Amino acid sequence: MTTTFDDTVDAGTAARTPFEELRQRLTGTLHTPDDPEYAVRASAWNLAVEMAPAAVVAVRTAEDVATTIRFAREHGCTVGVQATGHGAKSSLAGHLLVVTSGLDELVVHPEGWARVGAGVKWLRVIEAAAPYGLAPLNGSSSDVGVVGFTTGGGVGPMSRMHGIAADKVRAFDVVTGDGVARRVTPTEHPDLFLALRGGKGATAIVTAVELDLVEQATFYGGAIYFDGADAEGVIQRWRDWSARLPEVGSTSFALFQLPDLPGVPPPLVGRMTLAVRFLWVGDPAEGRALLDEIRGLAPVVLDDAGLRPYTEVDAVHADPVDPMPCTDPAMLLTDFPAEAAELLLAVAGPGSGSPQVLVEVRALGGAYARPPAHPDAFSHRAAGYSVLAVGIPGTGSSEHAQCLFSALSDWDTGGIWPNFGPPHDETTARRAYAPATLRRLAEVARTYDPDGVLQCGEYARLADAVTT
Repeated sequence: MTTTFDDTVDAGTAARTPFEELRQRLTGTLHTPDDPEYAVRASAWNLAVEMAPAAVVAVRTAEDVATTIRFAREHGCTVGVQATGHGAKSSLAGHLLVVTSGLDELVVHPEGWARVGAGVKWLRVIEAAAPYGLAPLNGSSSDVGVVGFTTGGGVGPMSRMHGIAADKVRAFDVVTGDGVARRVTPTEHPDLFLALRGGKGATAIVTAVELDLVEQATFYGGAIYFDGADAEGVIQRWRDWSARLPEVGSTSFALFQLPDLPGVPPPLVGRMTLAVRFLWVGDPAEGRALLDEIRGLAPVVLDDAGLRPYTEVDAVHADPVDPMPCTDPAMLLTDFPAEAAELLLAVAGPGSGSPQVLVEVRALGGAYARPPAHPDAFSHRAAGYSVLAVGIPGTGSSEHAQCLFSALSDWDTGGIWPNFGPPHDETTARRAYAPATLRRLAEVARTYDPDGVLQCGEYARLADAVTT
């Protein structure tokens, strides 16, 4: 039997909940559907996802989070959490959606670490760390929130060099589902420390995180673009080239079909192009020489690679910033041999009729694949590649993505990063976590959230249905 989440708020529970009582306890604000600010506060980054809680609590302090959770326990409600709204799922909103964007604390310590509030996006950390020659292990977009990215594991442009973002966590400040504020480190509540690094929001709401930074003032990289007609030859050479890339380099390729929108370079509009993304933290001359091997494969439509300050790291992936409706399923591969590349191009390449705006294949390995210093809940270090398909709802993009994934099924690991496939039912929970990890998350959730207040914790408890 497949367990699923209820996508709607229980109307009876909502009607009986004295929200005015909670409002009086908060330093932040509470918004119900009759409030003009409700829609803005509840809105996810992906405009195709509707978050419809009975109320939104825009917290200003960690005590606001604790107050909300304790109130929910008193009144039989569930609590969801959202900061930037990336990776949102309707069923994870809960009765009370805690919005943490007001937790905006940020302190960068020149000796190499930072304390970051749950509402902070990566861009602020990148800019604050830059004067010291430091950088965080941010995601491919600096517009994403630090905490959500890190608790999902956090695979970014420097993961091959330094591991995933969760590997750099020193400590969390959290409020668990029993309404208790806790500090979590490798020695204080080590079970929570494991669960929070990769377990997304299953066991607690994070109010702040402390993480190590790396010494990185500049990098060589960006993206170079080819016409779609040259995709087959470039991708086949990219396969061999990326396989021998030292760990100080990371790369992906992306098939683009970009509309005429503000910010889209004119040479890329209205055609299929192939972008080879590259980030190199070694000697810049060596990085340029390596990328020149790719540059020479075919005529370059647009060359946006060079020596850059780390504050320009978004140039590597050039992800959109403004909220938009999209479909964005993903998968992980064991390998990406020539046959897989041919199948991918047949389904999503030139002449295929693909509706996708983007199809990306990212090479993994290096420090990403190595075990962390402390056990965590991230289950996918053996994966060799990731695949992401981004489309527009109503264009057949979801159905097409499943055709693409079916074509690549011989190399499917069966897993998915929690950040690319937020767990929200039994199927997605099984894909996000190995059975033993899911059972561990369930154990931690039962310990710290015995009444099942945290909506994200529900997928951890689905481990009771998992069999090995």
